[in-house]
Amino acid sequence: MFALAGWIAPAATMIAAIMTAANLGTRITGWGFVVFSVGAVAWIIVGAQTGQQNLLLSNAFLLVVDVVGVWRWLGRKARYDAGATAATVQSAKAAAPTLFALTKIEGMPVRGADGEVIATAVDAMAACDGGGISYIVVSEGGVGGVGERLHALGWGEVTMHEGGMTTQLDRYRLARRPELAPGEWPPTAAAAGVA
Repeated sequence: MFALAGWIAPAATMIAAIMTAANLGTRITGWGFVVFSVGAVAWIIVGAQTGQQNLLLSNAFLLVVDVVGVWRWLGRKARYDAGATAATVQSAKAAAPTLFALTKIEGMPVRGADGEVIATAVDAMAACDGGGISYIVVSEGGVGGVGERLHALGWGEVTMHEGGMTTQLDRYRLARRPELAPGEWPPTAAAAGVA
């Protein structure tokens, strides 16, 4: 059992780190914490068998943190996502505007007029008065945030749909938009250069 735990511990920890760091959604992040828990238990076994009290105690603490992560992502957050999904489905069937969850904007693909993914949504800026979305910040180019360029799209320039948004811009017209400084987004849509 000790030899097996010695292999499971680092493998589970590495896999869980990838699952949670990738931020691929509530379920995958939650299952990442389950895998982290398996890794913590394996590290506890290794620590106990080798007399490494520091390894045992640190992973006992991390196991508690991992259980909180499981509860947050597979329990609490999953319930919120289910509620948002239900509201989206019901609004699509009703004679009302279709709803979508604002929390789903981050990471949403932005498709151009030709259907090609031209950017990824980063965030949406909403006005405190009335709550309307002022503009959406999108990222294009780069890999993992390195070399990316941030641009603003006006709310009127996008159409939301299940699994993403579309715009009439193409990749080249988006690239010609003014770049947003990573730490200094504009206070209004007009200041961002969008209507």
